[in-house]
Amino acid sequence: MIEPGKLFQLEGGQKRRKLALTYGALERDIQGIAEKGTEYSFTNLPRCEYIKQITKLLLKDPKLPESAAQELTRLMTKEPFGEDEELRLCNCARNHLLKIIGTFPAEWDLVIAPHSNVQKRDFYPGLCVYAEDIRSPFNIGSIFRSAEAMGAEKVLISPHCIDPNQPRAIRSGMGCIETMGWEQLSLEDLKTKEEYKDLPVFALETGGTDINDFKFPERGICIIGSEELGVSPEALHCADYGRVTIPMKGLKASLNVGVAFGILMQKWVESISRCPEKSSSE
Repeated sequence: MIEPGKLFQLEGGQKRRKLALTYGALERDIQGIAEKGTEYSFTNLPRCEYIKQITKLLLKDPKLPESAAQELTRLMTKEPFGEDEELRLCNCARNHLLKIIGTFPAEWDLVIAPHSNVQKRDFYPGLCVYAEDIRSPFNIGSIFRSAEAMGAEKVLISPHCIDPNQPRAIRSGMGCIETMGWEQLSLEDLKTKEEYKDLPVFALETGGTDINDFKFPERGICIIGSEELGVSPEALHCADYGRVTIPMKGLKASLNVGVAFGILMQKWVESISRCPEKSSSE
């Protein structure tokens, strides 16, 4: 953490980069996840006042758009100004700085507070997704996040899927990769392994039954394919329960795989919830 007076002495580009890093460190400090040596430690200046001082410095930046300056001023002058206000101001300021610098936020470490220590997840037993050859760490993180939120029991991944432990996948997953169970399996394992061999398997792919008419199983495995090629012919052959399709009207008729999976999970859970005898895990 750098003193505001020293920040005044830095030049434009260097000052912006140092401010962006400082705001990131402050966000972590506010959330109680500061890295060792980056904790806020100025005893003569409350953290909230420090944040306001460096924000006043940012407001003097000639490259800061007027709309951004107005937003930061509004956030800085809110009363009361507690931890939530500190966090929102720091996050907003950091992202405006990244835009000025020309760096996409995804290229910087996202500030993610760890999830609470949940002793046991609530989920729908036997509700699984098989991610086949997903290459993007952001997509695999998104898939884990939707699966965890909607109550899937487990995420299964193919041998050529991106490793869920990849740093960008972990950031995109917002803690859900660590929370959920997952396993790497081949398509052959999917049909022969004792735990899964009796579960109905279906695929999310074009040319199938409209998702609004599809009869979702109470337990089962949904195969979702790669971003570029979709579900492979071999995986479609494994989908003995059928194929489900999301109807679309657009010219491109194309959805990001993570978005498509989120839509499917919502429909699947709605189907299960309509049946009183189908309940989630205690």
